[in-house]
Amino acid sequence: MSKYYIYQDAKRCIGCYSCESHCKTKNNLPIGPRLTQIIAVGPKKVNNLPRMAYVFMPCFHCQDPWCVAACPTGAMQKRPKDGIVFVDDKLCVGCKACITACPWGTPQWNPQTGKAVKCDFCMDRVDQGLEPACVTKCITKCLHFGEPSAKTKTTRERHARLVADFD
Repeated sequence: MSKYYIYQDAKRCIGCYSCESHCKTKNNLPIGPRLTQIIAVGPKKVNNLPRMAYVFMPCFHCQDPWCVAACPTGAMQKRPKDGIVFVDDKLCVGCKACITACPWGTPQWNPQTGKAVKCDFCMDRVDQGLEPACVTKCITKCLHFGEPSAKTKTTRERHARLVADFD
């Protein structure tokens, strides 16, 4: 697993897709590939009112990524220092083996370059101490980036405050 994680506070997400838009802009992507995706769920009735929910789906940067194992050229790689899985586009020959291998559909086809692309947590930004574009441009601040242990602690603390306020 990667050293990093993007956590979504689903209660704050309004489905504006700004994370997807800024990801596409940062990565200069055409229509088609979506490196991060917002999946709309619903509408469902909650207290007799229609409600929608939105699920943020980035790459999971797996412990043993199938996309890396499937790549015949070594273009799909996993950084040893932090576990970020990325595509070295100089080595990618466009065979789509990584796209087929990923059970989550994370690697995408870029028709402009004829190569695979995927979420790499904006590793150029991470290397500068910055957050991924999708996180920094989230208008409701529902996306959070960091180490899983820190985010789990933050989530537990937020839940404890909600429970305490409810009592």
